[in-house]
Amino acid sequence: MSRILFIFLIFAGLACTDKENPVIMNVIPEPSEFNENDNQDSTFYYLALGDSYTIGESVEENERFPVQLVTQLKAEGFGMQPAKIVARTGWTTDELAAAIENENLKESYNLVTLLIGVNNQYRGRSADDYRSEFRNNLQTAIKYAGNKAQNVIVISIPDYGVTPFGQNLNPEKIAKEIDKYNAINFQETQQANARYVEITAISREALNNEMLVASDGLHPSGLMYRRWVDKIISEAKEILENQK
Repeated sequence: MSRILFIFLIFAGLACTDKENPVIMNVIPEPSEFNENDNQDSTFYYLALGDSYTIGESVEENERFPVQLVTQLKAEGFGMQPAKIVARTGWTTDELAAAIENENLKESYNLVTLLIGVNNQYRGRSADDYRSEFRNNLQTAIKYAGNKAQNVIVISIPDYGVTPFGQNLNPEKIAKEIDKYNAINFQETQQANARYVEITAISREALNNEMLVASDGLHPSGLMYRRWVDKIISEAKEILENQK
């Protein structure tokens, strides 16, 4: 091949790359890259339990916080399998419990996250019911974490009252009840000796930052989920480091 032709092909390839794959900062790999057979060295398994906030309602799959967490852990050098997500929009504590029973799950996972309760509040269920059902959810999470409470991260419930959807309801009442629910799940987490990450303060920034809200006007955007991951990552790394 002549030198002139070789140089031409290089520039032609770069031109094609620029058009088809524009450079984007902080690009998150597409979900297809998380095939369980892609990386035979992957050794850590992650189970994410929750509702719409865990399944990532109204955002792309690669923007869900469990997927972003796996991506970040991989970037930190941890061999990760794709996140196993057991979550659905609208689930309450009892519905999550019932769904877990019907899932084909591994006996244990290296890391488990739990975020549940907003739909209990939205449906007007009592705080006492939430406490007992959340306690059951937490014990289930611990069981799937190999009965090691320190391998479980409970995530606080975000405040949807600050979103455009919530502003049309009663945002003050929502905030008060979310705080009450979070006080409960924090107490139960402390008693169980599991880990706790508070993201409610971040969620409330959405009142003055529309970029933190998804297109549906209710759920977090991928950017907000990234902020959550920034808080969760240190706890997740410590959990996995202790299992190396």
